[in-house]
Amino acid sequence: MINSSDLTLTAIGTDIKRKSADTLVLGVMKNGDKVSIAASPFSADVTTELETSLTLIGVGGKADEVTLLPGVEETKAKVLLFIGLGVKELAELDAETLRRAAGSAARQMSNAKSAIFALPADTTERVAAIAEGVALGAYRYENLRTAANDKPVLAEAMIATDAATSKDLPEALKRAAILGRAVRATRDLINTPPNLLYPESFAAAVKEYSKPLPLKVTIFDEKRLTKEGFGGLMGVGGGSARQPRMVKVEYAPAKAEKHLALIGKGITFDTGGISLKPPAGMHAMKSDMSGAAAMFQTVAAVAELGLNLKVTAWLCLAENMPGGASTRPGDVITMFGGKTVEVLNTDAEGRLVMADGLAAASEEKPDVMIDMATLTGAQMLALGLRTAGIMGNEQVRDELVAASDEAGELAWAMPLPEELRPSIDSQVADLANIGERMGGMMTAAVFLEEFVGEVDGVKIPWAHIDFAGPAFNEGKAWGYTPKNGTGSQVRTLVAYAEKLAGTR
Repeated sequence: MINSSDLTLTAIGTDIKRKSADTLVLGVMKNGDKVSIAASPFSADVTTELETSLTLIGVGGKADEVTLLPGVEETKAKVLLFIGLGVKELAELDAETLRRAAGSAARQMSNAKSAIFALPADTTERVAAIAEGVALGAYRYENLRTAANDKPVLAEAMIATDAATSKDLPEALKRAAILGRAVRATRDLINTPPNLLYPESFAAAVKEYSKPLPLKVTIFDEKRLTKEGFGGLMGVGGGSARQPRMVKVEYAPAKAEKHLALIGKGITFDTGGISLKPPAGMHAMKSDMSGAAAMFQTVAAVAELGLNLKVTAWLCLAENMPGGASTRPGDVITMFGGKTVEVLNTDAEGRLVMADGLAAASEEKPDVMIDMATLTGAQMLALGLRTAGIMGNEQVRDELVAASDEAGELAWAMPLPEELRPSIDSQVADLANIGERMGGMMTAAVFLEEFVGEVDGVKIPWAHIDFAGPAFNEGKAWGYTPKNGTGSQVRTLVAYAEKLAGTR
């Protein structure tokens, strides 16, 4: 179920003549009519000859543009792959541009098991960005094909750099490899068909993946969920033959001083329940568990990095199906912790399972709680398909946005307008599960906030990430982002965890 092939990342010096590889990756820029190779490892004569050839065939240097030429005498690589950097001059080149260029080259590479990346990499930071891009781009999900693809996925990447002997480089490459592995594993879970990935099998996959890591996995089955009052999970999952699960994943180093709780939406398939969705595009609802997948892999990455931070993930897993035991519009369910909710729309189910997770996580009184979900179509209307919305406690919200900027992901801070709260009042219960339609992304967050606990009368610092758009790419692949599952926000959450642990 989580079968992404591993990738070896190493740094080598800029004298690439002695290194063998299937492909040599070079960056291309265009300023006016001039095409240039960024930080060319070749002699001036060979560089000029190649730049002339690139100009003659009309290379534009745009991001994601790939041009292939045969190898030359000054390298053992069989193929030269020129990737457009999308900038005119080296001074415009930042870490994310390098990350996307390297990832795009790795993603579009074919017939290459090994490659040298000779992109501008004069600092540890640039090497790390290139390595991370490669680790994100070298991905393909073909776990269910009966015939093996004869085009290999990149397995070995060598990064040519003047900083090859830097003392900080091994740690930077290790981090890039861990992040790439976490994102690719997240994609694997998201891309798994819903007849194979359902609450019980998801829980089993988490337990299996966690075995070699310092993680404790606790699985709450339907009997325990019923006994302990997880009404949101049981209400949403009750209509399916595949019963819900809550999976608690704990990483608890002995000397950790802070505790971060992560709550992930894990609707393994969302039909909308009795409030049935239109059939067009429903197949993409296998991705409605992206939040749980990302939260699990965030904990796994934190454990691999060995951060001095306790992290607990609560994976709220259910399948939302119409059936004889399904929750009906108008039903009132009792959530974990005792609050009652009138269900006015069974397709607003994510907030119900997440509410259980938030309430349960609150009992442990963590220092910070973050929940993440493919929660609302309103998120896509407000922010598009690539930008996540972040709401909640202003400090946590703004720190997460800063972490996303650092990681190279897209996120935007959104408010929680006080006028939205009355719209989720119910005439028969404590709350209704839907409210004001305008600003629906924020209305959903206002609902979730009701389940954030307090410590000594003060709400636990909390933020909510809605990434309905960024989690699943139904359009064209771009940069290091493939079609379908993207693994979005894992890098943001790891960067935030590193800051909380005091390592960044």
